Amino acid sequence: MLAGPLQRQRKCMHISAVQTVLPDHRYEQAEITEAFARLTDCDEDLLRRFHEATGVTGRSLALPLEEYAKLDSFGRANDAYVEIGLDLTERALTAALDQAGVEPKRVDHLLFCSTTGLATPSLDARLAKRMGLRPDIKRLPVFGLGCAAGAAGLSRLYDYLRGWPDHVAVLVCLELCSLTIQRDDTSIANLVASGLFGDGAAAVVATGRGRGPEVVATRSRLYPGTEHLMGWEVGGHGFRLVLDADLTSFVEEVLAGDIRAFLADYGLTPDQVGTWICHPGGPKVIEKIVETLDLPPKAVEVTWRSLRRHGNLSSVSVLNVLQETRGRPGAPAVLMALGPGFSAELLLLHW
Repeated sequence: MLAGPLQRQRKCMHISAVQTVLPDHRYEQAEITEAFARLTDCDEDLLRRFHEATGVTGRSLALPLEEYAKLDSFGRANDAYVEIGLDLTERALTAALDQAGVEPKRVDHLLFCSTTGLATPSLDARLAKRMGLRPDIKRLPVFGLGCAAGAAGLSRLYDYLRGWPDHVAVLVCLELCSLTIQRDDTSIANLVASGLFGDGAAAVVATGRGRGPEVVATRSRLYPGTEHLMGWEVGGHGFRLVLDADLTSFVEEVLAGDIRAFLADYGLTPDQVGTWICHPGGPKVIEKIVETLDLPPKAVEVTWRSLRRHGNLSSVSVLNVLQETRGRPGAPAVLMALGPGFSAELLLLHW
């Protein structure tokens, strides 16, 4: 049953459809390890240990493995991002609109999130033209939220639909992490990332009044002085990953307290949450979430499955977990993701 404060907060946003689309080039993890070792001259045994530790069994990549040797500049990688990304986002949004039974011209607001490539005009402008969206559509392209963007994007749709409940709002996330490959970077962060991150796109269709899981509350948390934990170092080489070893410890220190405080504001405790939709940031982060919130292992089963099958898809991942989740009717659900900033995005849902 819904608690009193949560009951009063309802009637805000329904998630009518979620659709993830992955590139057609899928490889087993061992194949990627071997190819990356050849491309970077890394010790293959060392690389294999890092890749196996991620728990990822296979990933879909933007390009065939043999094509990555041709990405000898940021420009070439970014050209591939634009071309492939536009195709994937079109497929994802088309499928989501079909699933929701919504015609493209009914879409009023398009929020586009990505952190693995750049384009001006932004990809959402090109997508709108290709999809036949209305010329007066409200667009908002967002760069830099990283892995948190899927959850943050849902929260911003929620904000929009509170003001325009009769509108249709869509979220499109695109991440082609493999195109950011750094062949001269043998840091531990890059070796881990080369075995963890995958490629994909996802689209969400949301309405103020309709069917589907209902978002009833959101919260954003930005932690000052933590910019060093996660992000990009941007230069002539393109995007070089920043991933601090202290990240997992920081998650352990702060996340559980913030989640408990968020739930408490709506008269809830973690043990009353029937469904957990967690971004699969990596094995250690998932384990810390389970440990600090004292959750049963099965609570994040879908998160683990997404990580094993697809790797960390950055902003797309939590939407993939949402798509694969069947919430428990009558019980609240929590959706969460972490990203650069360092930041956390939390949503309270109801099926």
